[in-house]
Amino acid sequence: MLSGFAAVARAYRTETRLLGEWVVSISGTPEGRTLAVVLALSAAVLHAVVSAMQKARFDPWISRAAMDASYCLMAAPFALLVVPWPEPDVWPILALALVVHTIYKLLQAMAFTRGAFTVVYPVVRGTGPLVTVIVAGIVFDEQFTLVQWIGVLTLVGGIFGLAIFNLVRVPFGRAELSSALLLAFMTGFAVAGYTTVDAFGVRAASDPFTFLAWLFFLDGIFMPASVLSVRRKSLDRKMIVKLVPYGIVGGLVAVGSFGSVMIATRLDQVGQAAVLRETSAVFAALIGWLVLKETVGAGRMALIALIAAGAVIVELGR
Repeated sequence: MLSGFAAVARAYRTETRLLGEWVVSISGTPEGRTLAVVLALSAAVLHAVVSAMQKARFDPWISRAAMDASYCLMAAPFALLVVPWPEPDVWPILALALVVHTIYKLLQAMAFTRGAFTVVYPVVRGTGPLVTVIVAGIVFDEQFTLVQWIGVLTLVGGIFGLAIFNLVRVPFGRAELSSALLLAFMTGFAVAGYTTVDAFGVRAASDPFTFLAWLFFLDGIFMPASVLSVRRKSLDRKMIVKLVPYGIVGGLVAVGSFGSVMIATRLDQVGQAAVLRETSAVFAALIGWLVLKETVGAGRMALIALIAAGAVIVELGR
């Protein structure tokens, strides 16, 4: 039995190494740029799903904890047995990434607790790409053309417009509104922070899947441990039974979302991937309409079209 398990682990190790080498080999090539676009847009769809799941059924803190516990368990065997262990210079980057991801999750959970999904989410996703493009220009020396900047501002303007459009239709108390928006803006800066740090880590590791596996493994520990320590009494057996499949699905979607965009930042510009990922606001609006039963009218659809147009301009303006 042990020999069979070892053989499976070796097979996965070989396949993962070959896949990592292939990703590195096509980075910066036309093929790599095309794949980066596909991955970033896939991340957009999946991220909207993850965020809607965190907001929709359970308390946002408990939902996040269930997803994190799930992808921690999924990533553990890959981190410990399949991918190469991180090089010494990757560990500090990994530690910083864990801190930034934890800050992001805490802020997002607090924002979702205080504000409507269709208001909070667009503000978060509108702030993130603008800050990321600026930071990536400093850290990675990435340059956007004038046309690309027009696309970024178009996309960001559409996202913030969507937030304002939703805002006037959602009942809020003044204090509740202020705290929800402040937390949403802070979460957007955290998005830019983890995108930059993750991109740095994926590029620093000789095998990009090493950074991915260890990040998911270690990142999935904090939220479940915190929620268990603070809200243990609210987790009865019936809720736990409901949370297990919810957490498994959410964990798989989260791995697909964050993993896709991290590989996209390895293949192409960090800012480019960040901007394309923020078309998630389009998919979030559709989820809010179709799943959460939130109203969508002509005005909101026009803003959604503006967001999509901004992403197209960024891609075509290279």
